[in-house]
Amino acid sequence: MFAESATAALPVPQIKAKLPSNMTALPTPRTMYRALCKRDATYEGVFFTGVKTTGIFCRPTCRAKKPKPENVEFFPNINEALHGGYRPCRVCRPMDHVKRPPALVEKLRRAVEKSTDSRVSDKDLQTMGIEPSTARRQFQSYHGMTFHAYQRARRMGLALRDVKAGRAVVDVQHTRGYESDSGFRAAFTRIFGGTPYQAKGSAALLAQHIETPLGTMLALADDKGLRMLEFADRRALEREIAMLRRRLKCAVVPGANAALDAVRAQLGEYFAGTRHDFDLPLAPVGSDFQLRVWAELGRIPYGHTRSYLEMAKSLGVPKAPRAIGRANGSNCLALVIPCHRVIRADGELCGYGGGIWRKQRLLELERKFS
Repeated sequence: MFAESATAALPVPQIKAKLPSNMTALPTPRTMYRALCKRDATYEGVFFTGVKTTGIFCRPTCRAKKPKPENVEFFPNINEALHGGYRPCRVCRPMDHVKRPPALVEKLRRAVEKSTDSRVSDKDLQTMGIEPSTARRQFQSYHGMTFHAYQRARRMGLALRDVKAGRAVVDVQHTRGYESDSGFRAAFTRIFGGTPYQAKGSAALLAQHIETPLGTMLALADDKGLRMLEFADRRALEREIAMLRRRLKCAVVPGANAALDAVRAQLGEYFAGTRHDFDLPLAPVGSDFQLRVWAELGRIPYGHTRSYLEMAKSLGVPKAPRAIGRANGSNCLALVIPCHRVIRADGELCGYGGGIWRKQRLLELERKFS
């Protein structure tokens, strides 16, 4: 970990940035040192910091004390830091790329899917050798919702699917583990805004978390196709979900369908470098102008970039690059509508909802396999 306190002064030219000729240019040493001092998460993955006095390398967000500017050098990737003679920090663990779900969380999700009524009680957990309080804590920490809330949402999602498929409501009630008719109707109405008898034509967005080399993504889809694909730590995620619920007049529940199965498989191929174009049923929700911009984004070839000004000219609005930028930022279908391929006119990377570090990683991935 870092061993020295940072001085108040910003870096001077003695700070070095190691850069192989085949790599994208790093930000300036001054910019990187400032990001290091502020623990700026937008630079995660853009650079790594080597500390000469300790022989370790760290993420920009490392919690340890900051070194003096003359005792650091910067690297564009992990390999270069390792080749520079540095070992990974034990505090920020720079070689751990993905926050994988804990084994217990995976076990809990599998238990729900295997259960005939999608319900796992505290007694069931104890039979499995799992302490219920531990299950609740780990599930909440990883998914942002309690294990019991997940089960309730999953059961209701399956119940809606059953009702829409024409099954008798009383059969659905008992199959999904509801003993009380009134309790089932009340729970159903709270989530879907109507009774089971009124829900045959109702819509629901089915949700799945998908693990990728750049972190967990949340995918939402319905019968019309994929509505959302976002990194789960995106700051605007809750607002975007609320917007979709409002416009589509639907609930969001855990579930599965053909679109979600397809996006999971194709994301794996994309990150492996074997897929350059996604072939998915997309159903984005936006204004006419936003839909035009997103369609134009889809025409940017794999491994290439465009500027906002070039996008504006292509769309016949050369004086509206800022409007293009706003529409770009409203895209809820990351990767499959490739807003990460838009950069500034001077070639610099600019804002990305998933974080600048992910944008750089995605562009590097596409250059590597194009």
